[in-house]
Amino acid sequence: MTEKQYSMKEAFFFSQRIAQLSKALWKSIEKDWQQWIKPFDLNINEHHILWIAHHLNGASISDVAKFGVMHVSTAFNFSKKLEERGLLQFSKKENDKRNTYIQLTEKGEDILLQLMETYEPDSNSAFSGALPLRELYGKFPDFIETMAIVRNIYGADFMEIFERSFHNIESEFTEENGKLRKAEKPEQELA
Repeated sequence: MTEKQYSMKEAFFFSQRIAQLSKALWKSIEKDWQQWIKPFDLNINEHHILWIAHHLNGASISDVAKFGVMHVSTAFNFSKKLEERGLLQFSKKENDKRNTYIQLTEKGEDILLQLMETYEPDSNSAFSGALPLRELYGKFPDFIETMAIVRNIYGADFMEIFERSFHNIESEFTEENGKLRKAEKPEQELA
């Protein structure tokens, strides 16, 4: 039997600290997120599903549940509501009739684009809370340790999708006059 490399008190304090801090941070983030998407008549699960559908470009409902950290029935039910609003379309693949896949419609893409363009950092509590650290250290806090914890809980593929979504934003958006705008795609040369 291997000996523990930590004390029970240390384990308890870590678990309680992360629980209390996560709950406090989530409450603030949830409020800000709801305020941001409210004008678009979306809830957090619906926005998250649209976000995942965009970044996975043809995600299965199982993928949405996994990367959205929600139950499969929640992912399906909210996706169905988005389909009814014309923001998503459902499909089956010829070689995979068991899974249901979702794809953003043009209307769904437009709403995501509008959301990106209406983002206001000053109305985001987590951003405002981190701003003094950026002013002090010249950068926002790193999340390397938190990301390592999440990777150990949800797996490397979860973190791959997480990172891909931010890479996509970096390559798909530009900043103009203090607002995020969809970057113009360079016209392809005719051969």
